[in-house]
Amino acid sequence: MKGFNRQNQLFALCGLNCGLCPMFLSKHCPGCGGGEGNQSCKIARCSMEHGGIEYCFQCGEYPCPKYDHIEDYDVFITGRNQKRDMKKAQQIGVEAYNAEQAEKACILDILLAHYNDGRKKTLFCVAVNLLELQELQEVLRQIENRSDLETLTLKEKSALAAGLLKAVAAKNDIDLKLRKKK
Repeated sequence: MKGFNRQNQLFALCGLNCGLCPMFLSKHCPGCGGGEGNQSCKIARCSMEHGGIEYCFQCGEYPCPKYDHIEDYDVFITGRNQKRDMKKAQQIGVEAYNAEQAEKACILDILLAHYNDGRKKTLFCVAVNLLELQELQEVLRQIENRSDLETLTLKEKSALAAGLLKAVAAKNDIDLKLRKKK
C-alpha cells in the first residue's frame, strides 16, 4: 500500500507473525508494509488514518469491528492467534515478543533446512506459529537426541519431525491445518 511502511516486518500491526509465513520466507511477500506494490489492507489503511500506529493494540479504538471475524480462516499463515499474540506483545512488550518470535524463526529455519522433504513447509510454519516456544524447543531436542538420526533418510527425518509436532499439537487440541475461507 502506497505510503505504508513498517520497521518490524516479522510481526504485523494486526497480529500476524509474518516472519513465520511461507510466503514471506519464500520472498513472495515483503511483509506488512515492506515495500511499494504490496496488496491493499484495510487495517494498514486504518493505521495510516490513525497517525501510523505501529500495532493495533496501541489504538484507543482496539479492538474495533475490523477484528470481529479476523481469526475465522487462514490465508498463507494461520490467523488463529492474532488477538492472543497482540495481547501477549502488549503485556510483555514488543521487544520481548519479537525475541521469542526470533527464536521460533530459528527453530523453523532448522526444521526447513534439515527436516523438510519438500512437503512439510506449511506444516512446519503452522506448527511453529501455533505451538509454544518451549514445546518447539523440546521437539527439536527429541529429534536431535536420536541416536539413529544420522542413519535416517530425509524422508524419515521429515516424518519424525512432523509426527512429533503433530503429537504436541494433538495434546494441546491444536489443528495444524490451515483453515480455508468457505
